[in-house]
Amino acid sequence: MTCETAFVVTVAGSERKTCLIRPLRREEYGLLRRFTYEAIFIPAGAEPPPFDIVDRPELAVYYRDFGAGRGDTALVAEIGGRVAGAAWARIMKDYGHLDDDRPSLAVSMMKEYRSLGIGSRLLKAVLGLLGQEGFAGASLSVQKANYAVRMYEKQGFRTVAETADEYIMQKVL
Repeated sequence: MTCETAFVVTVAGSERKTCLIRPLRREEYGLLRRFTYEAIFIPAGAEPPPFDIVDRPELAVYYRDFGAGRGDTALVAEIGGRVAGAAWARIMKDYGHLDDDRPSLAVSMMKEYRSLGIGSRLLKAVLGLLGQEGFAGASLSVQKANYAVRMYEKQGFRTVAETADEYIMQKVL
């Protein structure tokens, strides 16, 4: 998998830094556990859950044994030598699972790098890779109150099902 692109982002008010989008390296697979936690939507004023919540089976499916399955694809955003965000996909029985022919996606940014457009670029890049790999589509679930809903809609995702709290969305590639 080859996909690298660099662009400049403004962080911490006015500091400009180069952001590199690149494939997640095998030795970095463990980072997906942290990014699974960072992907948990926490409404304003709510108490964040304990970190070990990601070890529950319904969340561990996002990172456990990553790289071993069909559709396991991941890109990261690196800023100043630090991985600031990740977008990854895999065939898994997660909240956004539609079928075994469409990988489910997750996009996650460290808090200080949110709302800078990096997540959108990561999402677009990982969708491009999935298309190159021959997948016809991708799916995800997102909390209705999550501001990322708009990002997914702008990238062409459409709601195909919903629960009281979540949208299940898909994009045709």
